[in-house]
Amino acid sequence: MNTVSQVADNVQKRTNARYWIVVMLFIVTSFNYGDRATLSIAGSAMAKDIGLDPVGMGYIFSAFSWAYVIGQIPGGWLLDRFGSKRVYFWSIFIWSLFTLLQGFVDIFSGFGIIAALFMLRFLVGLAEAPSFPGNSRIVAAWFPAQERGTAVAIFNSAQYFATVIFAPIMGWLTHAVGWSHVFFFMGGLGILISFLWLKMIHEPNNHPGVNKAELEYIEQGGALINMDQKGAKHQVPMSEKWGQIKQLLSSRMLMGVYLGQYCINALTYFFITWFPVYLVQARGMSILKAGIIASVPAVCGFAGGVLGGIISDWLMRRTGSLNVARKVPIVCGMLLSMTMVLCNYVDAQWMVVGFMAMAFFGKGLGALGWAVMADTAPKEISGLSGGLFNMFGNLSGIVTPIAIGYIIGMTGSFHGALIYVGVHALVAVLSFLVIVGDIKRIELKPVKGQEAKHAHTI
Repeated sequence: MNTVSQVADNVQKRTNARYWIVVMLFIVTSFNYGDRATLSIAGSAMAKDIGLDPVGMGYIFSAFSWAYVIGQIPGGWLLDRFGSKRVYFWSIFIWSLFTLLQGFVDIFSGFGIIAALFMLRFLVGLAEAPSFPGNSRIVAAWFPAQERGTAVAIFNSAQYFATVIFAPIMGWLTHAVGWSHVFFFMGGLGILISFLWLKMIHEPNNHPGVNKAELEYIEQGGALINMDQKGAKHQVPMSEKWGQIKQLLSSRMLMGVYLGQYCINALTYFFITWFPVYLVQARGMSILKAGIIASVPAVCGFAGGVLGGIISDWLMRRTGSLNVARKVPIVCGMLLSMTMVLCNYVDAQWMVVGFMAMAFFGKGLGALGWAVMADTAPKEISGLSGGLFNMFGNLSGIVTPIAIGYIIGMTGSFHGALIYVGVHALVAVLSFLVIVGDIKRIELKPVKGQEAKHAHTI
């Protein structure tokens, strides 16, 4: 009886430090997306002041995505080599510094402005590269499988929250005091947040606010609490890391997950690039009205994203199956996203907005790729695995806007563009149902050379 009472007492007193960890991830990810959006908000006024033409702005807009994709594998390697806390701190600090410096580009003139802006945007993309793999590693270290979906949904939904919170602030700053203050504000605040990160984020075993009961609870649920412990990490040369990457690329499950994420991101990049243009050009809305209407899908995406995580974790508790818990929201969400194609067959603006809001809600509901990553990444290279996943996913950020531009240019209509995006949602469904198979953590085989070294040590 005493033992039962003692166990109940321990459960009752279990700390919840992991909730504060995910709050910090949400705050940092909001700034991540806010800094990506600075140029979108300040761009028109900036282009007018410094004489940038649309072609120049187009090149500058592309700089972030190219660098972000290029930086994924190196960023993931750094996370595995030096740990999430340290690498993520430098990531936040550096991307915020480069954001702030964009406010000074008007000290140059002519081509110098374009070169300076391109380079700074490129460096922001490079510095942000470890952020989402870092999020995934921290969630894998702190959350049991039955809570992981909600944790991922919370930090992932920050992308929508950032639009709702920061866009009005940045718009007001541009109007009231000038475009340069957008960069000063976001960059300066981000630098302060980087030091808050150092104060708030710790490994599970080193967190001052964690007790034994919480540690046992998250470890029993599959959390990798020793991921960044010095004794638990076996550093291997980069040459052997490439052997491990080849193992990831030879996994049918992971290739299905990568393809699925690429397709899901096609929806994201449609909404953040071409959607407002669609409302103005194809639906005859004013720019002001389009700006207001474009926020409706963002709110729906936020609601869908949080609900998707909650549903996923509820299914995990009820069924104990990762396949059911992750695939059901993803498949249902992507099928719902395909409703955007129906916009081709209606004329009423309210119906267009309704279908688009439904599609973005579905996109949010199915945005569980990072939860799958936290479930499957090998513990030795979870950062590298997350980087590879994010690299494939964000190739869509380069391809989708360009492909849609060509479709519209060749056909003179958005009909083909909506079908293009809808087909990607269907391919994501087929990828998770047909290619992925069982969702489970990858166990790496020893790489040649590493195996011999291990044998020699024994």
